[in-house]
Amino acid sequence: MRIVELIIDEKDEMSGIDAVSVVHSPAMEENFIALNKHEVELKKIDEEKRILMGAALIPNKQIYRVNEKKEEYYIYFSEQTVRKASELFLMRSNQNNATYEHKDKLQGLSVVESWIIEDEKQDKSKKYGFDLPVGTWMISMKVNNDEVWNDVKEGKVKGFSIEGYFADKYEMSLLNEDEILIEKIKEIIRNGEAS
Repeated sequence: MRIVELIIDEKDEMSGIDAVSVVHSPAMEENFIALNKHEVELKKIDEEKRILMGAALIPNKQIYRVNEKKEEYYIYFSEQTVRKASELFLMRSNQNNATYEHKDKLQGLSVVESWIIEDEKQDKSKKYGFDLPVGTWMISMKVNNDEVWNDVKEGKVKGFSIEGYFADKYEMSLLNEDEILIEKIKEIIRNGEAS
């Protein structure tokens, strides 16, 4: 089965993460952050303050997908892409962009904390029972939305799932090869005109 690395296209301002969705089955297969197996429970860090914590992106984790043509494949994000995505998410002020199951826009949810796990043993995530690899993007989200908080308490919402635009590294490399070829052709034409 095909394995596709997704990357951020530095030339495309749309590339990156636009929002965090609260979902029943997150693609990362980690509860708060799971498609359906190997679940790590969502952590309600503070009931009174309504804070949720979980992984937004886990580097090198293969995520199963099926496209419109019913072709099966896996995607993954490198450690560098995870870091870049987390940085751009905050730099573009997207921390208040949230959706429910990737459909309905939500009010009253904000990412209030964001970090990359640098040390598997010493990281804050360990304090809350997470066992995730170095390079994982962790977030804490404040939930000032009664309906969503009730869904969290009832187990209807179990994790985070990112929303955004990424490029396929292989397809980007083909584009880059085409761009290089076009530049070589232009150079040949320029040199031919100069003769």
